[in-house]
Amino acid sequence: MALAVVGGGRRSGKSRYALALASSQGSRLGFIATLTPTDQESLDKVANAQAERGPGFITFEEPLDILHLIREHGALFDAIVIDDLTVWVANLIMAGNRDPEHETRQLLDLVHSTPAELIFVTSDVDFGFPVDSEASRAMRRDAGLINRLVAEASSRLYWMVFGIPKRIR
Repeated sequence: MALAVVGGGRRSGKSRYALALASSQGSRLGFIATLTPTDQESLDKVANAQAERGPGFITFEEPLDILHLIREHGALFDAIVIDDLTVWVANLIMAGNRDPEHETRQLLDLVHSTPAELIFVTSDVDFGFPVDSEASRAMRRDAGLINRLVAEASSRLYWMVFGIPKRIR
């Protein structure tokens, strides 16, 4: 079908806007959550996200194998929100023998064979100064590449600025 990408900084309204985009596609809505909560802050984040989605979305908690979920369940939905690609990339890297670029290219191949509109939420990770560890810089490079690949493949691309969506494409 189609691919929409919603990007921006932390707390910019990316997820909220992605949910609205998905809801405009129909009533059969899926949501793939890539964050695995590990502390109180992430537990609170998950709880808030679940409350914001409400019961209208069928939610899958999957930190790694989102390709399988889309292949398996894509035909059941009008739209599927995948939130968040940046977390997914970090999960792949932390899992070890995964290649985020290869996995992303496979994910993008699914866009045309999946009847649901796919809506990727992703965070920009390149603002600021790279004064942290090599591992952190490597993760930012991978996330930046993945963001570029999905943006290039998207039919609709949005950048969130202080809660306001700006359509790029």
